[in-house]
Amino acid sequence: MPPEQIRVPPAKRRPTALVDERRGDSSPRQGRQRPNPAPRLDAENPGRGTAARFVPRYTAFIIVSTLAIVFAISNQSMQRLWAFVEFGSGVFSLLLLTFAVLWGVAASDRMLLDPNHRLIAQAIHRGSAVGGIGFLGLHIWSKLALQSTSWQATLIPGLDGAQPILIGLGTVAGYLFVAVMVTGAVRGAFARKGQSRMWRALHMTAYLAWGASLVHGLRAGRPVADWVDWGYGVALTGVTVVLMMRLAPGRNPSAEKRKKEQ
Repeated sequence: MPPEQIRVPPAKRRPTALVDERRGDSSPRQGRQRPNPAPRLDAENPGRGTAARFVPRYTAFIIVSTLAIVFAISNQSMQRLWAFVEFGSGVFSLLLLTFAVLWGVAASDRMLLDPNHRLIAQAIHRGSAVGGIGFLGLHIWSKLALQSTSWQATLIPGLDGAQPILIGLGTVAGYLFVAVMVTGAVRGAFARKGQSRMWRALHMTAYLAWGASLVHGLRAGRPVADWVDWGYGVALTGVTVVLMMRLAPGRNPSAEKRKKEQ
């Protein structure tokens, strides 16, 4: 046979088996799957893990914190910090809880705020409440550490030997604020029909807690500075005005009207 008539058989290809999208069986018509690419390594620092990247940051944070503490102790700044914790934590707690009350009332307004603005108001309301409860815990801890009151008076109202009524009002306010925060966190549990009114009734005890804490802050403890009295006066005025606006007739549309608008 002459050489030009010799035919070389083509190379045999192995069929690739992929799953057919319609029937779920394998089909050799589809192309071959590509393997997943290997993870890239850092060109500058090959093999460096995520934990290793944060080690310098943690080290720098520890060094800076240690130097700040040493500097504060050497300059007797810790005494000033302790004085602030002793006398200022209660004031900041009341101010933050006042903001929580104000923004809570604002979040329920449907005349001036649209849904997006109400969500922002609710976020500020919750953040202020958490901050106020945190300063409240710091205030209670500082008074116990300085032995200004006892554990019994902290837990049970009216057991303080020096000021049973005023300190007892603070204890009652603390219980009510914690209860309001818990009911606010588990609001979904009151979503059933007929339980929303119960949730509102429990949540509105925040006004009683705020009033008790206001009397406690003004009358219990040492005489306060003028700016503290002004701060309490502004807080009282703000809560009163916003609450009157909230309770005004026709302020918020009824449920039927809201359904028609939707």
